[in-house]
Amino acid sequence: MTDPIKTRREGAILEVTLDRPKANAIDLKTSRLMGEVFRDFRDDESLRVAIITAAGEKFFCPGWDLKAAADGDAVDGDYGVGGFGGLQELRGLNKPVIAAVNGICCGGGLELALSADMILAAEHATFALPEIRSGTVADAASIKLPKRIPYHVAMDLLLTGRWFDAEEAHRWGIVNRIVPAGDLMAQAWDLARLLESGPPLVYAAIKEIVRDAEDSKFQDAMNRITKRQLATVDRLYSSEDQLEGARAFAEKRDPVWKGK
Repeated sequence: MTDPIKTRREGAILEVTLDRPKANAIDLKTSRLMGEVFRDFRDDESLRVAIITAAGEKFFCPGWDLKAAADGDAVDGDYGVGGFGGLQELRGLNKPVIAAVNGICCGGGLELALSADMILAAEHATFALPEIRSGTVADAASIKLPKRIPYHVAMDLLLTGRWFDAEEAHRWGIVNRIVPAGDLMAQAWDLARLLESGPPLVYAAIKEIVRDAEDSKFQDAMNRITKRQLATVDRLYSSEDQLEGARAFAEKRDPVWKGK
């Protein structure tokens, strides 16, 4: 059996491809492998951006592998570091992650995509949260969607499990951009290279601030930032990169970010 996770690195960018024919469904073994890959991405200071995509042109990911579950894979089993798909619960992931959705994206597959910071979708991509039809709950989506899109829209998708296309996903802000299928990976890499050229310490601070502020009052979150109580913010404010940004602006040149 071939490795269900394939990786490719170019510079500071890591491309992670889910490759489990026929549908790229995720079983426990695959989830644990994905967790290891994204943990290593998080901890490798030479990597700055990740792309998560899938093999083929029909499926991005339908989520949990029900056939594996029927053979004994526990739905509530040990998904590995980072939880299901390696991203949903990975602590301290302070680097940008781009999802390139190349086809059917439903159930846990949609929850995996929602774990990324930005989502590009091929024109033919379709989406759903069909867990309701199999008598279970889309747990991560139930937490995330009502905070990201209008409440009534999120509840419609969660309670009906209906399918929706890339245009509707874009309309509600679930995906950032719709692109022709043949251009999907090229545009994902263009975006990744743009982020690769940016300041990694600032990205880290942004991601930690966003996470910390999610359930905080505005002033409480601001106080933690200004008092440098967030590790990434404290590191940024003491960094060479912050001085470099100011110098580059004054000298009218592009900054050279070192992540230090």
